[in-house]
Amino acid sequence: MKKYKAKKGTGIKILLALSILFPVLVYVFESQLPLNFSVIFLLLLIPILMLSWVYLSTDYWIDKGKLFYKSAFLKGDIDILQITRITKNKTMWTGVKPAMAGKGLIIKMKYDEIYVAPEVNEEMIEDLLKINSGIEVVE
Repeated sequence: MKKYKAKKGTGIKILLALSILFPVLVYVFESQLPLNFSVIFLLLLIPILMLSWVYLSTDYWIDKGKLFYKSAFLKGDIDILQITRITKNKTMWTGVKPAMAGKGLIIKMKYDEIYVAPEVNEEMIEDLLKINSGIEVVE
């Protein structure tokens, strides 16, 4: 089994930092707010936990001829022999996207596609090509 770390883009890092900073600012200006700080903090805790879950859980790995992906509640596997094309260093804006950064890999199967963003695109492509040499790689 080979694992690939997910690329963590600037956007997710900024969102996570802001979601942590915002409750601090609310605490500083608490006296001017109509609600109790504990109620506001609990409401602000939800996005922090969701973003942290995505940030800490996104992973990819290859095992027994399949590419597995996991990102928070998105998880699944792809039969590598079913992959027809990989577009590298592009970003897919819609669809299944267990990724946190741009310029990743758009993996196309017969009827479906998925976007992943490993730290090193070429490493994952090489390992996929070892299993299925018929994959077309497009830049």
